[in-house]
Amino acid sequence: MRRARITIAIVASTVSVLSVLLVLAAWRDDHLISSDMGVTSAEVLSAGRLRSAVMFVTPDGEMHNPKTGVLYPTKLTAGERINVEYRRSDPDLVRVAGRDARVAVIPAASVIVVDWLIALPLLWLLGSPPRRWLAMLRIRVRRLRDRLRQ
Repeated sequence: MRRARITIAIVASTVSVLSVLLVLAAWRDDHLISSDMGVTSAEVLSAGRLRSAVMFVTPDGEMHNPKTGVLYPTKLTAGERINVEYRRSDPDLVRVAGRDARVAVIPAASVIVVDWLIALPLLWLLGSPPRRWLAMLRIRVRRLRDRLRQ
């Protein structure tokens, strides 16, 4: 039972941390694009919920088709012409114009909420009162913070 509780807590914490890291990475990408931004028109080659491929030409006449697709691709359709913002020093880092990391916050927060809505009852049912493991988590966070300060 103890191992099951530990596993559930680790999985739930890992999912939460990964969700936060996803949003932080999106903000980092936005910062990189904003600090060296180019704007152009692009054609959507393929559109999906999670990845959309685009093709665009930079002012130097070079054609780009980023391997990772475009950031924030929701509600795009193949063949559509859209405005994109890209990093001039790295044109493979491109996002749909007018969209930024804020669109990632609600999905990431939803994942965290659902994650803990599943984990907390399981932890409770397996006999680990929330007060007890929250106290342990606080102690571990303090220890980690103290180590990082040294």
